[in-house]
Amino acid sequence: MGTPSGPPSLGVLLPTREQAINGAFAGSPLLDFARQAEQLGFDSLWAGDSLIARPRLDPLVVLSAAGAVTSRVTLGTAALTPALRHPLLGAHQVASLDHITGSRLTLGLGSGFPMPETEEEFAAVGASFKGRAGRLDEIVALWRQAWRAKEPGAEPDFAGRYWQAEGLDRLPEPHRPGGPPLWLAGSDTPRVLERVARHYDGWMPFLPSAESYGTAWRRIGELAAAAGRPADAITPALYATITVNEDPAAARAELEHYIAHYYGRTLEQMASVQAYAWGSAEECADALAAYVRSGARHLIIRIGSLTPEPQLKQIADVVLPRVKETSR
Repeated sequence: MGTPSGPPSLGVLLPTREQAINGAFAGSPLLDFARQAEQLGFDSLWAGDSLIARPRLDPLVVLSAAGAVTSRVTLGTAALTPALRHPLLGAHQVASLDHITGSRLTLGLGSGFPMPETEEEFAAVGASFKGRAGRLDEIVALWRQAWRAKEPGAEPDFAGRYWQAEGLDRLPEPHRPGGPPLWLAGSDTPRVLERVARHYDGWMPFLPSAESYGTAWRRIGELAAAAGRPADAITPALYATITVNEDPAAARAELEHYIAHYYGRTLEQMASVQAYAWGSAEECADALAAYVRSGARHLIIRIGSLTPEPQLKQIADVVLPRVKETSR
């Protein structure tokens, strides 16, 4: 699968979790952040999802509000955990949000980060943590069937291994025919790459190495071609965390502080599985540009700071144009 032409898109994560860590749950600062990000030229805005593992405001509610105060940017989840909601409720919520945002919606979907806190979160809502990848794929299949259930000849009933549903044609259809793009937030294991190649519209990993990203993206291309999918069927995305400060030591210290409060772990532990960069804006841009050269075309930036707002303009002024120029 070839890398799509044209400059990459860059998005930024709305600081819902950072806000919660600071003990605040106010909507107004998030909407100010959304407005500013669109004005500064970011291509997309994203919101994470967690109930009790890493609590924050609900992403679908936040994105609905962000959609009302913006007009251009893509709005997405990075990532939504569908298992935390009944599949029919999820299908209904997503279709409703697609209308509210005027088809600007893209959903990054996760089956659940393999941490004890996530397993406790699944148990809290009565969801099974075991077999969660297969359950996510089945929810995606149910959603897509529900979103097309009003089309001529469509099947209104769903019979899966984990879920059964009748009367899907009674649900509102999304604003966009067939519903919003669904990306899989996953790593580069053979099973994940196979699932992306067969079932998803995009791949959103947080791989710590641009080289491993390129290898995995080429493999997705091979698998997708074998499955008969078009060359442009899958969007190669990336979720990366950056902390910008001209003083590298200060940047690392701030990122260490952030990771300790976000995950209760060290930067060294998390950097072995996730993409991180810190230092000057130019250094962070160069780190992200390496992923663009490896095939990434939609980069989602999480600002590694519990007070991310001061870094937003510098990232827009330096990181955004520098990364976009990489593909030229």
